[in-house]
Amino acid sequence: MHLQRASTLDSGEGWTLKLNRSSKVMEKSTRLHHKSSLLLAVLTGLLLLCGYSFGQPVRATHLTVELVTETNAIAPNRDFLAGLHFVLDPGWHIYWINAGDAGEPPRVDWQLPAGITAGDLQFPAPERLPLGPLMDFGYENEVLLPVPMRADSGLRPGTKAILRGHLHFLVCSTVCIPGKAELEHSVSVASQPGAPDLGMGTLFLAAERALPRTLPLGVFVQVQQTKTAFVIRLTGKSVASAEFYPYDQNLIANAAPQTVQSQPDGLWITVKKAQGLQHVPAQLHGLLKFPDGTAYQFTSPVTTGYAVQRVTVTTPGGGLLRVLGLAFLGGLILNLMPCVFPVLFIKGLSLVQSSGHERKRLRAHGAMYALGILVSFWAIVALLLLLRAGGHHLGWGFQFQSPYFVACMALLFFFLGLSLAGMFEVGLSVTSVGGELAQRSGYSGSFFTGVLATVVATPCTAPFMGAAIGFALSQSAVITFAVFTLLALGLAAPYVLLTLQPAWIRLLPKPGAWMEYLKQAVSIPIFVAVIWMVWVFAQVAGSNGVAALLAGLLLTAIAGWVLGHWPAKWASTMFAILLLVAAIALPSLVAKELPARRGTTETSLQSSAWQPFSPQWLAAESRQGKPVFVDFSAAWCLSCQVNERVVLDRPDVEEAFRKRGVVMMRADWTNHDDTITAALAQLGRSGVPTYVLYSGGPQSAPTLLPEVLTTGIVLDALKQMQAKQ
Repeated sequence: MHLQRASTLDSGEGWTLKLNRSSKVMEKSTRLHHKSSLLLAVLTGLLLLCGYSFGQPVRATHLTVELVTETNAIAPNRDFLAGLHFVLDPGWHIYWINAGDAGEPPRVDWQLPAGITAGDLQFPAPERLPLGPLMDFGYENEVLLPVPMRADSGLRPGTKAILRGHLHFLVCSTVCIPGKAELEHSVSVASQPGAPDLGMGTLFLAAERALPRTLPLGVFVQVQQTKTAFVIRLTGKSVASAEFYPYDQNLIANAAPQTVQSQPDGLWITVKKAQGLQHVPAQLHGLLKFPDGTAYQFTSPVTTGYAVQRVTVTTPGGGLLRVLGLAFLGGLILNLMPCVFPVLFIKGLSLVQSSGHERKRLRAHGAMYALGILVSFWAIVALLLLLRAGGHHLGWGFQFQSPYFVACMALLFFFLGLSLAGMFEVGLSVTSVGGELAQRSGYSGSFFTGVLATVVATPCTAPFMGAAIGFALSQSAVITFAVFTLLALGLAAPYVLLTLQPAWIRLLPKPGAWMEYLKQAVSIPIFVAVIWMVWVFAQVAGSNGVAALLAGLLLTAIAGWVLGHWPAKWASTMFAILLLVAAIALPSLVAKELPARRGTTETSLQSSAWQPFSPQWLAAESRQGKPVFVDFSAAWCLSCQVNERVVLDRPDVEEAFRKRGVVMMRADWTNHDDTITAALAQLGRSGVPTYVLYSGGPQSAPTLLPEVLTTGIVLDALKQMQAKQ
């Protein structure tokens, strides 16, 4: 027989905590209770003298508590679960992390053997417990509070490990009684972990299901404040009702009713602010508990307008003005990206050629170029918003997920490259439309060059741009258009500034024969872009589709030859147009999108350390405490390919991942994938490249890395992760 001692306060006396916190009055318990406690202490001492040890449930005032483990045998270098199992008398309760209007949660001072360490006490989702005009958050009847523990390599199999803890708790009904208990549990050390005990395994499984977890993919939380309330808006999960619990005290009126409004794709919960709340936090950390007992925690910025945020990830900078600034800066940097720079360079050549024109005309060209970019951005955003309203979730650069669009872009760039190489003359001012349009109006050429710059920019995500776009696509239509307008202005700014400052244009070289040679040289990166697009097309289309695209390029070359030998002729122009139509039609008729994606085939899995992304696998690895690095990429994203080949696929970087036990996942967005789109949205992103490092653990917050990677950035992130563990 084994008993374990327990007491209330050191004197053995009980105390009563009245409901009015400001005037807590302690009353002595009855003389009978005092004598009972004294008798219990004497009996416990006699049992100790007789050789009895600790390890069984402890009976304290109005509850029984026991230190338990999920299994009877632990293994060196392995994690295991312990827990505090409370069984309470009817009408009595203990407290959650935030106790509500009165109370405090249980806490434990551990005395563990060398080689065993304990994590934080974990708290399942609580219940609302009304006490007169007050409201407590806690647990009635029975609850298990899990404690993750770690057994180090120094433990020797065949020995016993004794876990001890000094528990402090507060048990309440209409009165509150502080108490404490000396807990002890003996567990065997073996070479392999023991099988879960049937009874304990069920108990721990129920506790794990009740623990709050991060929101699932595709589910979002936003928080708005009014003068008197917080409005918590849940989208992406169809539920009838929910309860909100804040992790921080003194934020809400705990006893006030919570108003729930059901929505087609979620619900709104309105909770009253605490009376006298002076400082509203920048973020609200809380959990939502649903009728089936599941609960999800979140951290979301508190705004005065609806601002959807992924849980545990904040807005980029915490304000709309900052986001607008990031968008403009991202647009500026976008000019230097490999997919945009050739077009900007061509436009710069046309500016040099027209440097002798009057200032008014130069400014008009700059305005038309900027207008082309703005109109193109607005059209893309309008399409995204319309599709989103229809229930579709698409991200930045989504059009490159269509093989037909990629084929058309390859043909367009090839046609442009032939013109620059000198096969035929279309005119520098119209790099994306026909020569007849250029002859009618040079301003139209500037406009359509802006359109082309936007089209080729969409597969790129420049630094600072990813956070701004992700934020914008989660906002109202007005804010979305505002952010994308600043992004467009940033892209247009360099060329527009040159047209507004004639003095700067004078610094450019004078027009001359060198321009023709330079123009022909510019065709080289254009043809390189064509090769890249053909490669992208090969990732999303079958071999027949690639052959059809190559045939389309041949027809385009013939059309260019016809235009070069018989320029300005009606018959030759019509014949060239027919050839171009056939070139565009061939890939669309033959190309077939493949369901398989880059990095998901059996061969690639055997030859690469990278594994295909799966949210279920990510969750499973996180539950086991394993760190995970996810590379959100696409074949049509040139920045992604550069980062992968220059940084992520380097042997030393992959070795650094392996040494730290990091699971490497690659989320391939080359084809449209709703799961990856939702995962990006949860991270506050809507395009690629996106890189995220999870440090391990079911509640670990992700660390987002920059869009442009270096070896140092990745290795530093791994070192910081290791330092936190």
